[in-house]
Amino acid sequence: MKLKTFITVCSFACSFFANASAQDKVINFWEGNIPGSLTNAKYVEDNLILANGSVRVQKVTNPTLSVYLPEKEKVNGSAVVICPGGGYTRLAFDHEGIQIAKWFNKLGFAAFILKYRLPNDTIMVNKNVGPLQDAQEAIRFVRRNSAQWNINPSKIGIIGFSAGGHLASTASTHFAEKVYDSDTTSARPDFSLLIYPVISMKSEITHSGSRRNLLGENPSQELVLHFSNEEQVTKLTPPTFLVHSQDDKTVPIENSVNYYLALKRNGVPSELHIFEKGGHGYGMGKEPGTELHWTEMCRRWLIQRGMMLAD
Repeated sequence: MKLKTFITVCSFACSFFANASAQDKVINFWEGNIPGSLTNAKYVEDNLILANGSVRVQKVTNPTLSVYLPEKEKVNGSAVVICPGGGYTRLAFDHEGIQIAKWFNKLGFAAFILKYRLPNDTIMVNKNVGPLQDAQEAIRFVRRNSAQWNINPSKIGIIGFSAGGHLASTASTHFAEKVYDSDTTSARPDFSLLIYPVISMKSEITHSGSRRNLLGENPSQELVLHFSNEEQVTKLTPPTFLVHSQDDKTVPIENSVNYYLALKRNGVPSELHIFEKGGHGYGMGKEPGTELHWTEMCRRWLIQRGMMLAD
């Protein structure tokens, strides 16, 4: 590696970890054995730093929650678990994690970035449910320990981006599914925010990489339908806010549309915002697109849902 390149990579890494250091703490929320995990000494977590400085976390074996707490005078008693995207291959930990946590802190929310295990047969007995196990326990952990963070246990939601949106929607529709031995703490999110989400595993509209990584090369029709979350919505699915762009070439807009229609059929309070442009993976939005305003729409929806007070 040339010296200039090495220095550049190091500066990216230092910037990322300096940014991450604003968090209050990182918690190993399983507090013991991780269910369904297999030991593989060759599978070691690392960080991929892209040319633009963005960080992607890979090969997660130890799930954690990075805790970001709001200033005391802004605390509103609500909390959110954040699921970054990355096609169930890696996690976009900065623009779909850290930036989102800091935005929620400004609104008065406690924010918890979930570094979830990415499905892989070499580290999991059943990779289909590995990420869901982490999401369920993350919500249970926050609810179980809500008092220490001044959180109302009935105001804990989940947000997910892209494949993280699939995990968030799975947590919102499979919360009662017993995928590991747990206590009686509810794993149901109180609200769900899905940003350009993968929802379906059906071949005609899914993101093929997410489907392959989660379900394998040739999944059964039963498995496909089980994790096509538009088919799993019930009246108990939490109120949901959805964002998608019409020109998304990575995850077809039908994912959000079909999920919204399922919510509507079941009488679940929901909102769907479709933007003309924006593409995919834009996090909080980018200038000068209209998708930049989804955060303000989301803020107003959270006020409407009673998760925060109006300014």
